[in-house]
Amino acid sequence: MEYRKGLIVAFAFLAALRFNRGIGSALMVGGDSSVPGEMILIYDGDCSFCKLWIDDWQARTGDAVAYVPFQAVEDDYPNIPHEQFESGVQLILPGGEVISSAQAVFYILKDTPGRRWLWFAYQHIPAFAPISEAVYRFIGRHRDAGYHLTKFLWGKPHPHSQALTRWLFLRLLGLIYLIAFLSLASQILGLVGSNGILPVDDFLAFVESVVPGEHLWRVPTLAWLNASDTFLQGMTYAGAALALLLLFDVASIVVLPLLWVLYLSLFYAGQEFLGFQWDLLLIEVGFLAIFFAPLHILPRCKNLREPSVIVLWLFRWLIFRLMFSSGVVKLASGDPTWANLTALDFHYYTQPLPTPLAWYVQQLPSWFHHLSVIVMFFVELVLPFLMLAPRRLRFVAFGGTVLLQTMILLTGNYTFFNWLTISLALLLLDDTVLRRLLPRRIFDRLTTRGHQSVRWPRRIPVVIVTVLIIYLSVPLMVNTVFGRGTMGAPLPDVADRVRPLRIVNGYGLFAVMTTSRPEIIIEGSDDGETWLPYEFKYKAGDVMRGLPVVAPFQPRLDWQMWFAALGTYQQNRWFQNLMLRLLEGEPQVLALFADNPFPDAPPQFIRASLYDYTFTTFGNRGASGAWWQRERRGLYFPEIALRS
Repeated sequence: MEYRKGLIVAFAFLAALRFNRGIGSALMVGGDSSVPGEMILIYDGDCSFCKLWIDDWQARTGDAVAYVPFQAVEDDYPNIPHEQFESGVQLILPGGEVISSAQAVFYILKDTPGRRWLWFAYQHIPAFAPISEAVYRFIGRHRDAGYHLTKFLWGKPHPHSQALTRWLFLRLLGLIYLIAFLSLASQILGLVGSNGILPVDDFLAFVESVVPGEHLWRVPTLAWLNASDTFLQGMTYAGAALALLLLFDVASIVVLPLLWVLYLSLFYAGQEFLGFQWDLLLIEVGFLAIFFAPLHILPRCKNLREPSVIVLWLFRWLIFRLMFSSGVVKLASGDPTWANLTALDFHYYTQPLPTPLAWYVQQLPSWFHHLSVIVMFFVELVLPFLMLAPRRLRFVAFGGTVLLQTMILLTGNYTFFNWLTISLALLLLDDTVLRRLLPRRIFDRLTTRGHQSVRWPRRIPVVIVTVLIIYLSVPLMVNTVFGRGTMGAPLPDVADRVRPLRIVNGYGLFAVMTTSRPEIIIEGSDDGETWLPYEFKYKAGDVMRGLPVVAPFQPRLDWQMWFAALGTYQQNRWFQNLMLRLLEGEPQVLALFADNPFPDAPPQFIRASLYDYTFTTFGNRGASGAWWQRERRGLYFPEIALRS
């Protein structure tokens, strides 16, 4: 019966109970935290619903409360009518005072991590107490339904550990950081080095001239200290070394802030080449992970402590925003291919770097592609709400999200984006489920310690970050759903000041589906008559070359070439610099290509042609062996030469 009150509040305030329970525990400071003696909670021993939740409370309160059925002790309390025992739980305080129903439930949980806010709300928030009691009485009249609903939504409602889940998530984050930094290490000098396509020192000089006095804050990067090639390369290798420490659970609390600073620095130094949504997502995830990290320095396998409940729900809010925004932007764009379900008729061959499987999926009938769009919208628009729902519904959201991300990574090279999304989705699970899903040897050596009280010095930054993220992300989500300008930040100056840190970002890939595939082919010549192509390592070029599987590595120049082909060279200032570097024969830029058709000396002339590419069919591929077929559209960039 006692737990009926708790479930009532859980239903009446589901979002608050599940998302804000950690926030409430962090904000709650008042209340008597030490009651001398033992409290006794008396419940209905014949009520399956009550016994289900009593197990949960016992796990949370330990020896502080004794739990007994009223059928065994009713005669010991003649002052409590039989009807009162049947109507709700009774809590006997050490001094003999009796409180009952929802009030009793909240009182015994007032010192429990993640539940303290309930007692605070019962005492101080208007209407919370009467609503809680009303819901409690309603559940009390429908015990059987409450029992079955509880089993369906939560399974066994005892505390489910997240310690192993956090441990696995941080190891995966370390692996993703390692991939991201090593991927940049092999490209950074050709992209933004001193002789690269967009030299970072030129960029910083431009920023300083535009916003003098604020340049350090507007573009927060360590490159302000040193923009040399050695320093840029050093940041990538330092990031990789720190990522290894995170991967092996060494000093995560120290390593994670350094990783975030380094990647944020490279994000700005990389300019257009690091402006992808997964770069922003890694920055945002990396920032939250700072407050999610355990406090130990050396690797620990025994007695892993529970993570911050607040930060756990901030991560779930992040993956909700990521997935839901991805669905909303497709509908809000007004693109007819999403509206009439034909977008995937084009996607597999028009995406930046399709895999071999994409070629085969493209050959499937249209009804399959249309059905796939429906499934995608279901995963992106419906399942995200289950991410904020009770425990078992979150499992459904996890399954749908992983399925969608797996299909995307099998048919397209989206770097570490899909793996990072799947890692985030893991936080929808708990240790009980992970032990069933993953090989047993992964967790055999790991043990958990359970919830422990978090001291205020640790809580304060978490509370500040939580308020800041909610403050920034809610208007962003409202504007995504209802249109830009619907909701502005109450303090726009604050939002503007925080924005350069990129701790909250907007998401949504492929809002408008491209229905054709223009490709830029760069060509050089020594005489203006014979033109030789510069083949890229991975993007479409030679129609006979097979489709690559390169993810989670990201060839950033290849990706930018895809975007450049959708516009003009005048809209892509970096492309003009690229053509100049090829005329100069710059080795660091040439290293970004598959080969150099002019190994002895740079060409005298250079140009770029534009082609339309489509996949071949089974018939013509069988005859020619080609993966692509193409048709020339004309020049993208005019023929130029260096001045003497």
